[in-house]
Formats: sequence, structure tokens, C-alpha cells
Amino acid sequence: MFNIKKNKNKIDEKTLLETLRKISHPVKEQDIVSLEMVQGLKLDGDHVTFALEIIPAEANEMEAVRRRADEALLALDGINRVTSVLTAERPAGNTQSAPQPKAAHKSSMPHGVTHGPAKKIAGVKHVIAVASGKGGVGKSTTSVNLALALQATGLKTGVFDIDIYGPSIPRLLGTEGTRPESLDGGKITPVFSHGLASMSIGYLLEKDTATIWRGPMVMGAIQQMLRDVKWDLEGELDVLVVDLPPGTGDAQLTLVQTVDLDGAVIVSTPQDIALIDARKGLDMFAKTNTKVLGLIENMSYFLCPSCGERSDIFGHGGARETAAEKNIPFLGEIPLHMDIRESSDAGTPIVSKTPDSPHAQAYLEIARKIREQLS
Repeated sequence: MFNIKKNKNKIDEKTLLETLRKISHPVKEQDIVSLEMVQGLKLDGDHVTFALEIIPAEANEMEAVRRRADEALLALDGINRVTSVLTAERPAGNTQSAPQPKAAHKSSMPHGVTHGPAKKIAGVKHVIAVASGKGGVGKSTTSVNLALALQATGLKTGVFDIDIYGPSIPRLLGTEGTRPESLDGGKITPVFSHGLASMSIGYLLEKDTATIWRGPMVMGAIQQMLRDVKWDLEGELDVLVVDLPPGTGDAQLTLVQTVDLDGAVIVSTPQDIALIDARKGLDMFAKTNTKVLGLIENMSYFLCPSCGERSDIFGHGGARETAAEKNIPFLGEIPLHMDIRESSDAGTPIVSKTPDSPHAQAYLEIARKIREQLS
């Protein structure tokens, strides 16, 4: 966050710390300096930069604390600019941990990537990841409708959005503005919509707030949410669908290294440029010994809403051919259709809104194939 004012007097870092000591944590009843939350404090002329290390579940409350800290610093003579961010990862080399209100919560706060054995998520029987090599292929829409389709087959299902920079699940499920509740032991509740349990960083931040986090912060936030969400609040989940961000970066590696995945599903459009990146996703899962449950061809063809004529806008069959080449299951084709787009934008996914439509049936057929593999 960036703030500007005009003044020409000088100041030192000691004064900055004393000023920040006046800012208290809303729950812990200690100041943010004593809690060692202030990281990377730097004074460059009239410009102050710092980060506040937080627990991701407290992001909404701590955003207000960050703003108060900015305002206090800007009130000092000689400070013209303040740049501050919220982080969820202590910088490398700092072995001290900020005090936690409860020991159980402290133990559930991992830092960085865990390189030990992958573990099951408490309250979840099976975990599958939905991935894509690149953005814009409809992966999040596929994730939500796939989760609803798995639910329609009789499985108790949840969906977890780990796209820290561009969370879509709250919009797709019609749950924007909803906040999880805090429980004893440091756990937070999932958000329920259309019968699905869901979690997303979008529930923890103000709408349109940019998440300016480095890789370790992203990894810490993902691990926090995976372990601190009480997924079995309304009974153990049969399957958790994890909506990965596009690409093969920190978020994907965090998941495969820390969670015992039952498999991954790759989403691609038919054209060659998308399939090139889909192959990279396949390679990542191969190198991390993660089973690929299959490939979905999204936007496989366009159905004209007026005349019903079919057009292969992005080509057709490329994902099926790639699946055959790589010897992995081809799960099915999803058309490019206005009903899917409109229902997604409205927060009423097609599988929930019109379960008997041919588009919903396409997702259901894919869900049945995945369920067979999980069995």
C-alpha cells in the first residue's frame, strides 16, 4: 500500500519503531513491534517500507492495523511516503516465532515448504487437484462444476481455491463478501454454498485488494488454510477439489509436497498453444509422482445459442490426442456455451442451476469417471 504526504524534516529508525509500538494487535493485546510482526523495516530518505507478518485467517482485521500503522508513520515530520504489505511468512534466517494466542494455533502455523512426507488433510478422505498449464482455459469454472458433479454422484464434497493472486471461487459460488468464522483451537469454518464446503483467500481479504506476496508467503498461506480449515464441520468430506492457479509454480509445488493427493486433473482448450502448457503441467505431476486422473477439453466447441450450430472455434480434439499420446485417461469435452458463462458469473454454476442440461451432464459424466478411479 502506498501513501504520500509532504514534509522535509528528518527522522531515524528508532523513532519509527517507537511509533509502531503504539499500534496494538486487535486480539493479542500487545503492540505489533513486541509481537515481532514488523519485518523488513527500512528508512530511505523520507520513504518508510515494512511488512506486517500475519496469520492469513486474520487478514481482514490486520488490514485495518496496517492502515493505522501507515497513518501513524505519515504523521511524523520527515516521512513523506509509506509502503507496507501484509505477509504470511517470516523472512529466512529469522528463527523466532511471533507469540500465538493458543499453543494449538501456533503448531498449525507452518512456514515455507515442508519437504517431509505428504499428509492427509484432516476431515477429508480424498484430495484431487484441478490444474492448467496456462490461464484463461476455464479451470476454476471446471473445478466448481466438477465439485458439484461429484456431489451429485453422492459424495460429500468441498472446493479449495489456492489461487492467492486471483481467487475466483467466491464469485463462482455466489459467496463474495462472506467471512469464515473462527473456532476454538485456531480453526476456521469453511463457507457453504450449493451444498459445497469452500475456502478461498478471497474470503479473507477485502474485495479488489491486491495480494502482494512473495513465494514463501504464498506457500505459508496455502499451508495455513489447508490445515486450519475445519473441513469436516458438517461431516467428513469424501473429496476435496483443489483449484490450482495456472502454471507450475510455488502454489502447485506446495500442494504436491505437503498433501497426499489422490490425483490431478488437467484442463486445457483444444488449441496447440494451450496444449503446450498443459504438457508442462503433466510433466510437473510426473516429476512429483502425482497420478494424473485425466485430461478435460474445455471450450471444446461452440454451440450457437440461436441456431444450435456447432463451430470448432479453438479447433477440436487436441486434448483427446494429447491424452492418448501420454497414455492418460481422456475425461471428456465441455462446450463453450453462454449458459455456462452466465451461470458462473451469477454464482449459480450450471450443474447446480440446470442439472439436467446437456452441459451439466457433461460434467457429471466426467465426475463419474473420476469417482471410479478414486474407488
